[in-house]
Amino acid sequence: MAEKPSARRFVHDATAFARQNVNVIVLAIVAIVFIAILQEVAEGEITRLDTLAYQFFVVRLRSDWLTPVMEGFSSLASPAVILVMTVVVAAFAPGVRPGRCVALNLACAVVLNQVLKFIVQRPRPDGFRLVSEAGYSFPSGHSMVSMAFYGLLIWFIWRYERDHVLRWVWCSTFVLIIVMVGISRIYLGVHYASDVVAGFCVSLAWLMFFTRIIAPALMEETPPERDV
Repeated sequence: MAEKPSARRFVHDATAFARQNVNVIVLAIVAIVFIAILQEVAEGEITRLDTLAYQFFVVRLRSDWLTPVMEGFSSLASPAVILVMTVVVAAFAPGVRPGRCVALNLACAVVLNQVLKFIVQRPRPDGFRLVSEAGYSFPSGHSMVSMAFYGLLIWFIWRYERDHVLRWVWCSTFVLIIVMVGISRIYLGVHYASDVVAGFCVSLAWLMFFTRIIAPALMEETPPERDV
């Protein structure tokens, strides 16, 4: 009689499968989350996530000292700041390919955001905004841009930076920026939480495609990837 696989073997096999198919798993998760949010938004509903986020970030967390901080984080995904940082990457990265890669990724993310906004046409939250914003609300443009731009920088650093300490420091910093940009948009009252989460989902899915197909092709003349 054949011996049943042990629990340890099952966990090992499951872990190995997850590692080999991490992109597919992440893509499936973000797709499910985005579709679930889109269905509720298309029906004109304010999601439970929106209500909970409003109660926490707007009702409980708002304060005179925190508002400038949140405005600062929000500005890190503003057109002016992103443009300047794109120029910096293009100027200081070795060769011209990193700059072109960043610019193409950013342009595609912006176009994708505007297309989705035009299709869904969700009005922005009203009555508790701290800053003035025009245009539709879903998905959050700042969230999509921050995920696409800083996410690509994370990909660059993780792929090419040889110093392990610097790699972790910079990647952690950019992850923090991405998260805080999304939170700041809710705090400032210009987006629902569902706008932010949907923006992250769409941009993450796009970034996975871009870094797997387009970016490696554009970066083919750069030094070989470090050994891991």
